Amino acid sequence: MSTLPRRAKIQAQTVKSQDEFSYFSEPSSASEEDDEEDSIWEPQKKVSRSRKPSAPKESKPKRGPRVKKSPRQRGAGSEPVAVKEEPDTSVAIADVDLEENKNKAGTAQTLKTARAKRKPSAQRTKKLKVDEEASRACPTEGGCSNTETPSTSSACEGGCKRENDGADFPLNEPALKRVKTEACPEGQPAKFAAGANSIKEEVEMNWDIVQVLCERTNIEPWVCANIIRLFNDDNTIPFIVRYRKELINNLDADSLREIRQALEELRAVAKKVHSTIQKIKKEEKMSECLLKALLNCKTFEELEHVSAPYKTGNKGTKAQRAKQLGLEGAAWTLLENPGRLNLLSYIKPDVTGLAELQDIEMGVQHILADMIAKDKDTLDFIRDLALNPFVCSLVAYGLGKLISQKLHQVNIHIAGILAINRGENLKILTVKINIPDGMRNEFCRWCIQHRWRPRGFARPELMKILHNSLDDSFKRLIVPLLCREFRAKLTSDAEKESVMMFGKNLRQLLLTSPVPGRTLMGVDPGYKHGCKLAIISPTSQILHTDVVYLHCGQGFREAEKIKRLLLDFNCSTVVIGNGTACRETEAYFADLIMKNYFAPLDVVYCIVSEAGASIYSVSPEANKEMPGLDPNLRSAVSIARRVQDPLAELVKIEPKHIGVGMYQHDVSQTLLKATLDSVVEECVSFVGVDVNICSEVLLRHIAGLNANRAKSIIEWREKNGPFINREQLKEVKGLGPKSFQQCAGFIRINQAYIRTCCSQQTGSSGPSQGVAVTDEKQGKKKSKAAASVELKPNPLDQTCIHPESYDIATRFLSLIGGTLSEIGKPEMQQKINLALQKEGIEQTADKLQTTASTLQVIIDGLSQPESFDFRTDFDKPDFKRSIVCLEDLQVGTVLTGKVENATLFGVFVDIGVGKSGLIPIRNITEAKLSKTKKRRSLGLGPGERVEVQVLNIDIPRSRISLDLVRVL
Repeated sequence: MSTLPRRAKIQAQTVKSQDEFSYFSEPSSASEEDDEEDSIWEPQKKVSRSRKPSAPKESKPKRGPRVKKSPRQRGAGSEPVAVKEEPDTSVAIADVDLEENKNKAGTAQTLKTARAKRKPSAQRTKKLKVDEEASRACPTEGGCSNTETPSTSSACEGGCKRENDGADFPLNEPALKRVKTEACPEGQPAKFAAGANSIKEEVEMNWDIVQVLCERTNIEPWVCANIIRLFNDDNTIPFIVRYRKELINNLDADSLREIRQALEELRAVAKKVHSTIQKIKKEEKMSECLLKALLNCKTFEELEHVSAPYKTGNKGTKAQRAKQLGLEGAAWTLLENPGRLNLLSYIKPDVTGLAELQDIEMGVQHILADMIAKDKDTLDFIRDLALNPFVCSLVAYGLGKLISQKLHQVNIHIAGILAINRGENLKILTVKINIPDGMRNEFCRWCIQHRWRPRGFARPELMKILHNSLDDSFKRLIVPLLCREFRAKLTSDAEKESVMMFGKNLRQLLLTSPVPGRTLMGVDPGYKHGCKLAIISPTSQILHTDVVYLHCGQGFREAEKIKRLLLDFNCSTVVIGNGTACRETEAYFADLIMKNYFAPLDVVYCIVSEAGASIYSVSPEANKEMPGLDPNLRSAVSIARRVQDPLAELVKIEPKHIGVGMYQHDVSQTLLKATLDSVVEECVSFVGVDVNICSEVLLRHIAGLNANRAKSIIEWREKNGPFINREQLKEVKGLGPKSFQQCAGFIRINQAYIRTCCSQQTGSSGPSQGVAVTDEKQGKKKSKAAASVELKPNPLDQTCIHPESYDIATRFLSLIGGTLSEIGKPEMQQKINLALQKEGIEQTADKLQTTASTLQVIIDGLSQPESFDFRTDFDKPDFKRSIVCLEDLQVGTVLTGKVENATLFGVFVDIGVGKSGLIPIRNITEAKLSKTKKRRSLGLGPGERVEVQVLNIDIPRSRISLDLVRVL
């Protein structure tokens, strides 16, 4: 289910402001300079190579020196792609197309828009200078020369999955352009080029971002390229998952979040690399080989390794001091032509470091060690060597115990890594990485025989220097780098798994099935200050609040008050918070229920988590919603509403305070907040909101909206009355075409509400809704032309069908013989089934000139009844009448319970004895999980009802070990 909206861009821990990144456009050749905004379409015909650019009508300065830039350098491990050499021209291909199609209004307007949005910047000028430096890299580094190398923009052109050219995007889409061609003069919806997997970054490196992203996420290249373009166009994850399935190969929201996180990390590395390059160039320490090494960096650890000697205030490494003595030439001669090397000629008795032969040999050794440790091929080999044939282990010493974990194994205990990190931060543990000697021997053998073998006969004393250089480089430089990378990767993976688990638990909790239509009594338990009561109506209105003292010797007298309240408000459901005095309060109500004290009412109760309720009760939002009410009583109201509509109530609380995570304080808080906000946005969007009755808090979590836009929608609703159709959203101030595209499919307009409550207001509010809105500040106006908006209800506005697909939905209704009045009725389902049985969804989609995924969304929207809520398929609260004690349990007893929290080492289940039992992770297998849950990718999370068997009971330690029997 959850690109984040503009209000909540996801960021890695080390990612800085994303505004400094220029977004990508699709490259058409290595010499192209201007990035076209309409990169998502593939030209219908290629520009002739013999064509000369038309003479410009206006005199413009030539841009020859800027356009002629070297193509991006590929890494040493990448395979070269043979491409034809393009003729040198000072006019970019985009400019040729502009002159050729100058008389075509549609294409010209598109290019002008793209040109206006993408003006040359200082950052691009810096990038071009860096590219010129990269084209003159050192030949001895292997692969850098002044000869032209193939551009990565044409990589994977033939081997990538292509989209079906006949499948159009949904029509009437504001953000996607309509491209006019000779074959389609009326304009055809644009779509991404099928084979263009290589994406041109504004901050260019010696590696292709699509290729690296594919390697890190194990996602196909064409999918990664499409996802990058979708994110660059500010599409939200809910919008992509529901309405762009064909472009992402039906990936789920969690996969999209993982890809976005990896993409942000790569961009952050690229940005840091180029800032480092500029800093080193200002200090006049840049060399061609160093430039190439920096542009090859893919991680912050690797960048730190390469740039550490050049930091301000650094005294210089041993290799730098040796180079200052003039020994760099001797080091290169030892590798290139060892027969001509005479180290005695470098002796200078009056110079420190050159006075003796031993000092000279040591200086050459330090230079060679530094070269070896910064060589990309060497680092790639040692990384593969560490992960494949040898076993590296992480060892933690402390508390009289020895903890060891093998790094290369996939099943490393994530919780163990986070626990070890916490112990190290608390100075309880000492952690190090053990690398066996066999790895050093294999490394030295490979270097001597392959990468660093001298190109001629080397005397024994020179070979000894080379061997010492390899040992020194491995022990002093490479091993610390490997250890940092291993620890960083382990920590990063553990943090991501922990955050992902938190997100899954949060999603499961937010999607708990609501309990509508009941009057509820919320109870916030307590001892000295009493139990706070709040009775709410089926529409969440506060009917009564009170305080009772159940545990101070007044229980019998307070029972009469509780009974009177339940009878007066016809309330038969009690919701008890799981905080202080929860167990005693539960026993109190269970005893009264068993005695049939509340007759004639059949009272039941349930336990609900009150995590975050106290924080919310004193928040400005709660004060605005319940002014003048005591904060303690607000908590009772919140507890009751968590059963009535969990999603609407829990979105008011900051996700990390809900308490369904693991090691949440030990992970990146930036990553945690961004992920949890994305999950909340995903859940709220997929459930949908009725724009005429929803709260501002709920509305701000819809994809494409934020606090300001939600506030503007509420203000428009209060001023102009209820929304009649989705098109009226375009009249709201601050809601542009892109925001409308992202949010429209998730906003519902209940037709019954419009018919019953707004029939008289429709005519009176019409004239006032066509007024243009202007901004008086500095004379700038922002008009919202609403004259063309028809004030006519559209039954499709109550469905999940996006407005861009209304035309297709109408044609589909005509095809099956259905009408808008039949939406959600059994006869509509019958007509749809009959039509699909004849031709199938694929052929029907081709006939309608759309995709199967878009047609499926239309079918779902037409089939689902009015006010459909897919949360009804999820688990409801577990209502009880009696209580069981821990002492009553026996090994082998089979019980039903509700999952409270899921961690990476097991699942905690509330079985009604006051203490949660633990199902170890080894006891949770696929065979025991519900197939429905697996299909939704929700796993076993909070709120699910399960059947468990008691394996072990430890009464002194209050521990219960359980085995999962099945998911109910």
